[in-house]
Amino acid sequence: MNLPMSFVIAQAAPAAAGAQAPNPLMTFLPLILLFVVFYFLMIRPQMKRQKEHRNMVAALSKGDEVVTNGGIAGKVDEVGESFITVEIAPNVKIKLQKGAVQQVLPKGTLKSS
Repeated sequence: MNLPMSFVIAQAAPAAAGAQAPNPLMTFLPLILLFVVFYFLMIRPQMKRQKEHRNMVAALSKGDEVVTNGGIAGKVDEVGESFITVEIAPNVKIKLQKGAVQQVLPKGTLKSS
């Protein structure tokens, strides 16, 4: 059963003429939802960690026991504007950027090790 092409086009034309344009909000809704999920799962927790790290670095003081990003543990000997001096062994001191401090340990942690 071969139908002439004009018949097929004639049948399809009324369906296409009655179609409405899609709502622009519904077109972008999946993209908006994806961004909202991305924000709450990725961006917001990262900003929270950065804020906690910034507060920890700002609160560093002499005598704090710290661990650096490189895994070096020591006691803060001197605190400057952007650098700190950490004593990692008796009479062995290194100077690092404040941002290189990964963690502040509870007092007395290094003596028990």
